[in-house]
Amino acid sequence: MAKASIALNRFGLGGRPGDTPGADPARWVLGQLDRYEARPQAIAALAPSGRIVGEISDYMRDLREIRRGMRQGAVAKPEMEAEPAMRGSAMQPMPERQEKANDPVAQLRRAARLQARDHYAGAVSARALVALNSPAPFVERLVHFWGNHFAVSADKLEMIGLAGSLEFEAVRPHVLGKFGDMLNAVERHPAMLIYLDQAQSIGPNSPFAQAGGRRGQKAGLNENLAREILELHTLGVRTGYSQADVTEFARAMTGWTVAGLGRGGAAAYAGGEGQAGSFVFAPRLHEPGTRTILGKSWAEQGEAQAASVLDMLATHPATARHIATKLARHFAGDEPPPALVGKLETAFLRSGGDLPTVYRALIEAPECWVAQPVKFKSPWEWTISALRGLGAQQLPPMAMNGLMTQLGQPVWKPGSPAGWDDVAASWAGPDAIMRRVEAAERLAQRTRDTVDARQRAAELFPDALSESTAQSIARAESPGQGVALMLVAPEFMRR
Repeated sequence: MAKASIALNRFGLGGRPGDTPGADPARWVLGQLDRYEARPQAIAALAPSGRIVGEISDYMRDLREIRRGMRQGAVAKPEMEAEPAMRGSAMQPMPERQEKANDPVAQLRRAARLQARDHYAGAVSARALVALNSPAPFVERLVHFWGNHFAVSADKLEMIGLAGSLEFEAVRPHVLGKFGDMLNAVERHPAMLIYLDQAQSIGPNSPFAQAGGRRGQKAGLNENLAREILELHTLGVRTGYSQADVTEFARAMTGWTVAGLGRGGAAAYAGGEGQAGSFVFAPRLHEPGTRTILGKSWAEQGEAQAASVLDMLATHPATARHIATKLARHFAGDEPPPALVGKLETAFLRSGGDLPTVYRALIEAPECWVAQPVKFKSPWEWTISALRGLGAQQLPPMAMNGLMTQLGQPVWKPGSPAGWDDVAASWAGPDAIMRRVEAAERLAQRTRDTVDARQRAAELFPDALSESTAQSIARAESPGQGVALMLVAPEFMRR
């Protein structure tokens, strides 16, 4: 790979027709830090997390009212078919969907899920449109990197519509700032607080628990968010913290919750009221007392107790090492070069977690500019680079959602807080390659033979196109077949 090709593909999201890094590709990449737009129109037009949380709150309120009505007899319970339905000569029971047709709870859930899916599909499309058209693809790649670092998964109904808002509202504004600012924004965002069950975490000795808590509901301390902050977001696994540290951190974080999820007297008593979706500290949920974490004592300060721990973690040497390793893996290979990890770690520590300082060290590092391809593209990377390479600026409705599901990497659905893997072994299997071949053929059909793949490939991979790939494209039976071959060539699969 020539340096111009590395700038377009390894640092960026793939070249577009007309993209030229110029005589100094590294300077071209660095200049994108000044061209990044944190809130482009496609994202600004989406529903904010506050509105989505308000819809979730309305759904939960309506669900409670329906169930209360059923218990009291004010709402009719769904009736089951008394006789099985006749189908031909066989007697078979009615399908479940017909049995639940008059079930108000099922109807409410269906409506809430459809509403959440609309938010999700719109967010996926907006993310893709920004990636296709951004003048700062290097920074957009970093946004995707951090969105996966602070992963949430749109699996539960409450998360389907919210997942994208974490990246848009907590990552994008801070991708060119301090790591600590991004960390604090992420951990206070409703998507993270709901996904890892922090919103319901109650201190065992808090005033709320002492007063009896929520009658008929199991509620108590939840350690999920505290554990993932230590293990995934900051220090990394096997870095010296203990289970006692996790528990103490979870106690410090009690009271960190989301306004609008609770209603009525319990929410008012806890102190968790506010504008729907906003972060709120509910003092009566907070576990009182001094906390000892990583050998340091943190006095009782309400919300500031956990915030102070976050600030310490944000600049901890283990955090610097963890972040440096992940960035080196993303830009320089599945086995991160130790020298590069050390450079990034030093830049992180000396700057107090200033991310542009770390990015500059990344751009200046020779390990990131080696001629040999160092990474196999994930499905998202491959899809965006293919669309950019074909000059796409718009997307058919739902196109990205379906395509990413087919390719095995549905957006914001990694299934765990660890996010998607960033190594070739997860994406380079035979079945995964075949899915890309099929997708490439469909994408090529959309060009309607208007793209000359021979010329386009040379433009997208300047001074980096192999002779075998060039010959393969030249021998294609049609322009469309040439495009399909270009999209699955080794140059397009790797960066």
